[in-house]
Amino acid sequence: MIQTVDFFTPIVDDPYLFGQIAAANALSDVYAMGGTPKVALNIVGFPNCLDPQILSDILRGGADKVKEAGAVLVGGHSVQNDEPQYGLCVSGFVHPDRIWKNYGARPGDVLILTKPLGNGLINTAAKADMASKEAMDAAVLSMGSLNRIASEVLKDFEVHACTDVTGFGLIGHALEMASASQVTLKINPGAIPVLPGAAEYAQMGLVPAGAYRNREYAGSYVKAENVPDYRMDILFDPQTSGGLLASVPEDMAPDIIRRMRSGGLPTRCAVIGRVLPKMDHSILVSS
Repeated sequence: MIQTVDFFTPIVDDPYLFGQIAAANALSDVYAMGGTPKVALNIVGFPNCLDPQILSDILRGGADKVKEAGAVLVGGHSVQNDEPQYGLCVSGFVHPDRIWKNYGARPGDVLILTKPLGNGLINTAAKADMASKEAMDAAVLSMGSLNRIASEVLKDFEVHACTDVTGFGLIGHALEMASASQVTLKINPGAIPVLPGAAEYAQMGLVPAGAYRNREYAGSYVKAENVPDYRMDILFDPQTSGGLLASVPEDMAPDIIRRMRSGGLPTRCAVIGRVLPKMDHSILVSS
């Protein structure tokens, strides 16, 4: 049995979309371990001064996303809070012999990423009223999409290591995988799918505080070869409800990508790097 919990404050204005994003984010840990979500409980903090209809819309968004996952929402708990908070406690199941861990990547593997990066940058731009509608729509679609299809496709193949990309950014979660696997991960910045507008906002300096914290924590473990600083900001960008990062045998990667695309994956996926024997740095960012 897999149990996980996650909740946060609103990152979009629409309460229904916020509910969907928060639920997709909470469900993601189960998918990242190769499991299937089965039961969920709501976690709610809500201020008395807001219209109860807002809370109703948040819960409806979460319930619809849980239903989409094929799980059952069985209740939850709420408290009065100064600002809205919402998320889920999720229980799922996976066969003990088929649990994906965030370690076990092997030299010769390639790395597959199942969602584009940049939603932290776009959300920061939105707070300054500088995000375009195209960028916000793409970010909301990505954040609200379940990792269900990606996980189900990967189950038919050999997965040596897997994690979901969330608050520590791509580099932070890749570092966890590299360190625990005693390997070096080479990431090709040009191969990484990026949400529209994210690169532009990074160049403008609309970088979330979390990206600076991620860079401060992980930067000494990273060697970047001729990579512009704004591109590194994208790699350190904290993600909300990000995609899966999977280490798989190289010969299986084309079939995995093809199956994901033909299976209705709503987000862009790509091979973004490979696994190398352990070097001086845990992460090598290079074309």
